[in-house]
Amino acid sequence: MPIKIKNKGAKVLSCHEMNNGQILNETKSQYPLYTVILYGDKIDCAKFSKRISCAIKHLPLRVQFFFEYNTEKAINAGVRISPTLIIDNQILIEGLTQAENITEIFEQKFNLNQTQNPLNR
Repeated sequence: MPIKIKNKGAKVLSCHEMNNGQILNETKSQYPLYTVILYGDKIDCAKFSKRISCAIKHLPLRVQFFFEYNTEKAINAGVRISPTLIIDNQILIEGLTQAENITEIFEQKFNLNQTQNPLNR
């Protein structure tokens, strides 16, 4: 269960493993919603979903997570490495990538330019 931290009266979820169908930043309906599929074994996908949630929770987007553990479906989707994140039917990230790199990849993919101003973090 994620730890809840009080921040000026509002409850903020800490980094946590995402569940199938769960939406990161769900209450921020002003943000665009993207769907991602994580392919790989359950343990790698669990670690990776937590790392992704930590890396992008501050970005102005919502992400709905789905998980696929079936090897045949992964191969048919072009997956070669566990875990792999697919968005818009394209591989975006392969392997247990560092959180800093995940942030940069999402910023570039969605033209967010968060790294230019450290106050945006």
